[in-house]
Amino acid sequence: MISFEHACGLRDTHIDFHSLEVPVHCELVAPLQNLKKTAAAAGLELAIASGYRSFAQQENIWNAKACGQRPILDDNSQCVPIENLSETEIVFAILRWSALPGTSRHHWGSDVDVVDGAVVKKGYQPKLVVEETFADGEFADLHHWLNGYLADDDKYFFRPYAIKTGLGVSPEPWHLSYRPLATNYSKSLKKELLEEQIKNSGLLLKDAILNNFNKIFHYFFQQYI
Repeated sequence: MISFEHACGLRDTHIDFHSLEVPVHCELVAPLQNLKKTAAAAGLELAIASGYRSFAQQENIWNAKACGQRPILDDNSQCVPIENLSETEIVFAILRWSALPGTSRHHWGSDVDVVDGAVVKKGYQPKLVVEETFADGEFADLHHWLNGYLADDDKYFFRPYAIKTGLGVSPEPWHLSYRPLATNYSKSLKKELLEEQIKNSGLLLKDAILNNFNKIFHYFFQQYI
């Protein structure tokens, strides 16, 4: 039984902090190592840019965007000026690219963001935007290979944010989820407990979040599980 605390990013006893370049769920280490080997056989260096993230880490990201310390991007990866937006509008603008703390799939350790390590070694700083993943984008070759690899429905890895929806998370081709773990963790995130956690947190824009909590939970979490 997976606890709410683990599903919400409040406990990390399920995380391996040492085996890979970033922390991931201990049961994800071997599958990721195999995925790296499969990519290497195709001449690609699959590297993990981001793995496990705690509630506190996600809270820091959220608050930095809410107060203007970090940019908020629109669907075209352009900065959104927030000076004339209401608090509710800012909340939904942040949610297009950054999960509400407690709902991030990165809390589970089952999800990772991947890049082409060969390009990164040349000194390129990944932006994790769609433009990097196709045409002449820096990671286009990696994603062309992933498109074919993930097309097999029997594969355990999938892209939870593969397509654009009217209201929800912007497409993130680099975000891979390991289904055997993610499915179980998603069932352990209870809406009522999460709402209480948000109330007691140090999140900025808390009133706007809570006033729209049911809508946020459905469109930015439930529709992807």
